[in-house]
Amino acid sequence: MLHFDRELLRLLPPVLRARDFRLYLEGGKRLVDLWLQGGRAILGHKPSGVLGELKNAAERGLFSSLPHPMEGRFIKALGQFFPGRAFRLYLDSGALQRALELAGYAVDSEAGKGQVSLWRPFLEGQTEAPIMIPVLPWPLGPEVLVLEKGLGDSFPAGDLVPPVLLAPATRALYSLAAALKEGGQGRQRYGKLEKALTDSPWRRRGIYLRLESEMKMGEYESLFRRFLEGGFLLPPSPGETAILPAFMSKGEESKLVELIKA
Repeated sequence: MLHFDRELLRLLPPVLRARDFRLYLEGGKRLVDLWLQGGRAILGHKPSGVLGELKNAAERGLFSSLPHPMEGRFIKALGQFFPGRAFRLYLDSGALQRALELAGYAVDSEAGKGQVSLWRPFLEGQTEAPIMIPVLPWPLGPEVLVLEKGLGDSFPAGDLVPPVLLAPATRALYSLAAALKEGGQGRQRYGKLEKALTDSPWRRRGIYLRLESEMKMGEYESLFRRFLEGGFLLPPSPGETAILPAFMSKGEESKLVELIKA
């Protein structure tokens, strides 16, 4: 995956609990999470069923990177989103980046153009590239390359990923498939926010918000702090995409509108 500056996250007080689309901080304050770990928490910080899968795999001691049927189940789940494609699994973003570099490829940021691009759930009008890196709805990995069949020989087999990581990730993929099939059912429409975005520097594509104007890090830090004080966590880098949560209260939406307009 892409590497972003994470220093702004140190401005947060200690986070004691994360649930759904909110973070609960030391001292009692609550934040609406507009970062969602770059999209890894797009189903929320505690998606249904994944903790049970994680616990079951952990109780069986499946922490080691050894062959296991769960790899095939995970790849089958990926096939729902990318039929006819080949897949390579990696333990972390560093291993994925090294595989791309060895094969002579580079990630084309968020633009969705070129040979390598990110794939994001709930984003309409995405252009399929020969190589895609899906942003999966589970923060513990693995990292995945989605390849055109003809490119499979350009990449080694990939890593063996511990089943304790694959089991919850597989469950999260099936939950995501169900949400996409329902057309994102359960996600709110934010009427006030849609109007506020019309005359703002933010560009919206579905649930994703991106700043149209480039900001230096110092300028973005001021924006980050203002949103933080207002009860919202922005991405820790100006190059990252903010994500609208599946639900907010009317009061939270109104506060977000005030911050967008300021």
